[in-house]
Amino acid sequence: MMNKIVYVDMDNVLVDFKTGIDKLTPSELAEFDGRFDEVPNIFSKMEPMHNAIESYIKLCSKYDTYILSTSPWENPTALNDKLDWVKKYLGKYAHKRLILSHNKHLNHGDYLIDDRDKNGADKFTGELILFGGEKFPHWDAVIEYLF
Repeated sequence: MMNKIVYVDMDNVLVDFKTGIDKLTPSELAEFDGRFDEVPNIFSKMEPMHNAIESYIKLCSKYDTYILSTSPWENPTALNDKLDWVKKYLGKYAHKRLILSHNKHLNHGDYLIDDRDKNGADKFTGELILFGGEKFPHWDAVIEYLF
């Protein structure tokens, strides 16, 4: 029997985006106001969401698990920063399992854990688990549902 496939978004699901914003300089805050995802190296400054690393590892024990994220088009360092983040925090559990796409619906699977229904998440053919919403406010709720 084939394992079910789970895709996990990075920003505000695995990665706490606000922790990167909190580390910006006053000049970066002013220059990139309203478009913080375009700040060079911002993704390398971010910390994991509470319980995200443990939850991702647990998902790997039961599901064929991938990271499915979008890289801001106007940020020249985002691709490498996201790859480095995955290597640093998830290591062997995410080895060659990072997919960066602006069209998440092109990936077929059973579940997509995402904080928004943008970039094709609303057209994903499996079940969209809306992270941070009423039904799935945190990782504990997601893990309870999937296990």
